[in-house]
Amino acid sequence: MENKQIAISQFGQPDVLVIQSSAIPEPKAGEVLVKVAFAGVNPIDVKTRAGLGWAASENKDNLPWVPGYDIAGEVVGCGDNSARFTVGDNVAGFIGFPLQGGGYSQYLCVPEAELSLVPDSITLEAAAALPLAGQTAVQALDKAAVKEGDRVLILAGAGGVGHIAIQVAVAAKAEVFTTCSEANLDYMATLGAHAINYQFAPVSERVEEADVLIDLVGGDAALDALKCLKDGAKVVTVPTLSAELICEKAKLLGFDATGMLVDPNPEQLDALLYMVGVGLLKTEIYKTYPMNQVAQAHEQIETGHTRGKVLLDMQC
Repeated sequence: MENKQIAISQFGQPDVLVIQSSAIPEPKAGEVLVKVAFAGVNPIDVKTRAGLGWAASENKDNLPWVPGYDIAGEVVGCGDNSARFTVGDNVAGFIGFPLQGGGYSQYLCVPEAELSLVPDSITLEAAAALPLAGQTAVQALDKAAVKEGDRVLILAGAGGVGHIAIQVAVAAKAEVFTTCSEANLDYMATLGAHAINYQFAPVSERVEEADVLIDLVGGDAALDALKCLKDGAKVVTVPTLSAELICEKAKLLGFDATGMLVDPNPEQLDALLYMVGVGLLKTEIYKTYPMNQVAQAHEQIETGHTRGKVLLDMQC
């Protein structure tokens, strides 16, 4: 048997992604061997493949390099001293972040500590959609200390991070506003957010006196959104090309602004999986692509108009 992996052969367009084969790895002490069912495709994968950002600069001499940080699958082998999981368990994890990657693999050895047990009530697809996006959403809301009654503006609510952030903020009893395209207005409403069609009017004409801005897009949309905030509001921005600029501008305007880099946290993933299991949270999957269509998956992310998450089926 062989282990097929998707690798970045050189930096560039989606066609630089190639399928390579290697031996199935052996789990070391404290590791388990996971047969990956689904791998999540995230904007950082696309950025790295294009040669942009820290993961790319740190791995430029390691090409071909296997990207991917979100996995869900089945434990098929255990190393010495691994006590948390047994063969046959379904697991998910936010793995190898940010420099190791490796998620775009059919088989992968992962330290047990990086994984969460997937309850029987949750599909592996739903679990694969959660790790990076779900933890980014939770940590952004935590950084902003969102609490009951807060008016929270989340830019790009229909995206992978956004659709989870909205639901977690609604579960915390915040009043949530979000921006989306016309096609997603109804979807945003079903998640409990007040949706603003950014194609129709800038958000600054529709929202005022917000306590918190969660910026998932950067650029002109984020600069405009700063006009929606009340004095002393909190701004949290994820890594976009303009994140530093947004933070500087927000601070100049007197807001409490911070950037963030998501930090893998299995306990947080446990909590997100629990929320999905009891129906407090729904993951939206835009499309699952077979692994030989990874270029199309990257092209879809690059449109910037994906509702929910894009996954790779690593077994077909």
